[in-house]
Amino acid sequence: MTVREIMKAPVITIREDCTLEEAAKLMLEHNIGSLPVVNRSGEICGIVTESDFVTQEKGIPFSFYRFPQIFGQWMPKEGVEKVYAAARSMTAAEIMSRKVVSVREDDTLEALLEKMLQSGYHRLPVLRGKTPVGIVARHDLLHLMCSRLPACRESV
Repeated sequence: MTVREIMKAPVITIREDCTLEEAAKLMLEHNIGSLPVVNRSGEICGIVTESDFVTQEKGIPFSFYRFPQIFGQWMPKEGVEKVYAAARSMTAAEIMSRKVVSVREDDTLEALLEKMLQSGYHRLPVLRGKTPVGIVARHDLLHLMCSRLPACRESV
């Protein structure tokens, strides 16, 4: 079995100049957890995930201390709403991960799972050349169970 058989296609992408507010609306509207970011040529240049919208701990150089940060800014104890309000006009290019782990349509499921395990990512864009054509999330792997087993619950 190949990635092509379980990927979601077409994939919803955003451009680098898309605002975070637009990205968040797309993610909510389509119930998705990530958006590949493409340049003007339609080639992948990054990815924005729902994790980018929550705080992450960042270390201070040469220190053991770690502090919460969001959208590249230190997280104040008060004023969280102000940080989100200011971030609405930020662009995808400002927060996207530039290191994108991806798979190809003809990759095997074993190769997909290995990349997911090694990277720790839950969603991988599927590329044809440098262009996103699909996406595979851990959730999509559930279909492997359902398509091979009889129904396990009764209708009421």
